[in-house]
Amino acid sequence: MQTCSQKPHASHNGSGPASGSSVNRSVALRIKRNAARRLSGGAALLVLLGLAAMLSVAFGAREVGWPEIAAALSGQVATVGDAAVASRLPRTLLAMLAGAALGISGGVMQGLTRNPLADPGLLGVNAGAALAVVIGIAWFGIDETTSYIWTAIAGAAISACAVYAIASLGQGGATPLRLALAGAAITAALSSLATAVVLPRGDIGGLVQSWLVGGVGGATYEQLLPVLPFLVTGFVITLLAARKLNMLALGDDTAAGLGEKVAVARAMSAVGAVLLCGPITAVCGPIGFVGLVVPHACRLLAGGDYRWLLPFSALGGAVLLTLSDVAGRLIAHPSELDVGIVTAFIGAPVFIWIVRNRKVGSL
Repeated sequence: MQTCSQKPHASHNGSGPASGSSVNRSVALRIKRNAARRLSGGAALLVLLGLAAMLSVAFGAREVGWPEIAAALSGQVATVGDAAVASRLPRTLLAMLAGAALGISGGVMQGLTRNPLADPGLLGVNAGAALAVVIGIAWFGIDETTSYIWTAIAGAAISACAVYAIASLGQGGATPLRLALAGAAITAALSSLATAVVLPRGDIGGLVQSWLVGGVGGATYEQLLPVLPFLVTGFVITLLAARKLNMLALGDDTAAGLGEKVAVARAMSAVGAVLLCGPITAVCGPIGFVGLVVPHACRLLAGGDYRWLLPFSALGGAVLLTLSDVAGRLIAHPSELDVGIVTAFIGAPVFIWIVRNRKVGSL
C-alpha cells in the first residue's frame, strides 16, 4: 500500500503566510508615506508662516527696510519707519491667532456636524457673535474688550444652538444640507438685525460698520491680552476632543457602541469651537470662509485624523489670514482692503467648488 504525502503549501486565494506578510509590508509602507507627508507638510506650513509674518511686518502704507525692521524688533522706535514696523507686530500676531482659531473651529464644526460646508461664518456662529456685540455697544454701552469677548461668546453659543435646533426639525434630523440652509438663513437674519440696530445710531454707525466687515488693522497688545486665555482654553479643549471627533466620524451609533459618550463629545467640541470663534469675532469682527477653506486644504496633507488635522488647520489658518491681510494692503496700496473682503474673494470660489463637487442633493 502506497501512501502519498503532500507538503503544505500556500493556498491560491492569497490568504497564506506570504500574502499576510505582503499586506503587512503594504500597511507599513503606507504608514511611512503618511508620516513623511505629514512631516513635510508641517514643515512647509511652518516655513510659509514665517514668510507670511515677515511680509506682514515689511509691507504696509509706508515702505520700510530691513534695518528698520531689525531696529523695531529689538524694541527701538527712533524713526517713523521703526514706529510703523512696531505697529505692525501686534497686527501680525492677531492675524496669526485669528487664522489659527478660525481654522481649528472650522475643522471641529465639519467633524461635529459631518458637514463639508460647515464653517463659523456659514453656520451663523460669527453672525450671532457679531449681533450680540452690536447690541451690547448700542443698547448697553459696553466699551471694554473683556465685555466684548463674553458678549460675543454668548451670541455665538445661542446662534449655534438655534441653527442646530432648526436643522433638526422634521424627519432625518440635522443633515448637512439642512444645517447649511439653516445656517445661511440665520446668518442673513442676524446680519440684517445687526444693520437695523446700527442704522439709527449715527454716533457708532461708522465704527461698527467698519468692524462688521472683519479686519485686523489697528490691533494693539492691550486688545490681544484679554483674548489669549480664551483662545488657549479653546485650543486645549478642541485638541483633547480630536479623538472624540474621530469616533463621531464613524456615526453616532458606532461611536456609542465603541464606548464613546456622544452627547459629551458633541458638547465638548462645540464649547471649544465657540471659545475660539467668539473672542476672535469680538476683536476682529466676523471673518468668513477661513474655517471652510483651511480644513479642506489641510486634509490633503494630514488626512482625516483630527489629531493631525486640527494642528494643521491652525497653521494653515494662520498662514491664510496673514497672507490675506498682506494682499489687502498691496492690492489697494497706499490704502488697504480689510482682510474679511479678501477671504471672501478666496473662499467663495472654494465654496462653489465644494457644492458642485459634492452634488448638493447628496450632502
